[in-house]
Amino acid sequence: MATPQSQQGTSLQLKRTFAAPRDRVFRAWTDAKEFALWFHPTNEHTTIISELNLKVGGKYQLEMRHKSGNVHKLSGTYQQIKPPEKLVFTWRWATDPPGQESIVAIEFHDLGASTEVALTHGMFPNTEERDKHAHGWNGCFEQFQNYLA
Repeated sequence: MATPQSQQGTSLQLKRTFAAPRDRVFRAWTDAKEFALWFHPTNEHTTIISELNLKVGGKYQLEMRHKSGNVHKLSGTYQQIKPPEKLVFTWRWATDPPGQESIVAIEFHDLGASTEVALTHGMFPNTEERDKHAHGWNGCFEQFQNYLA
């Protein structure tokens, strides 16, 4: 009988400081026009946001399109919104098995002229999925850094 993996093993935590005030950083995560401009893992992607309903229980839907033609569809539901401090939302790729979703929690720490973004992405089905998402999130943070520059 397999033993269940600990939450620690299937959770990803990243922290990054961005040279922008917290209100500005929070807005870039919650305004559909701004979010679409940077939320993708490389500059070879574009993001199309078809829905971003920023309220508890509100949904978001987007597509990350690679210049090669690959399209990744993502959707979820906002579970907690505390401007400009915290966002919590579910995360589900269109290709995930039914019922499989993970949870993203983002905290925005005010450092004056800069903001620390502390991201926790948990409830992955396995460490392989967690590691793939770590690569994607690091890419998104690079795109975000470029966007804010």
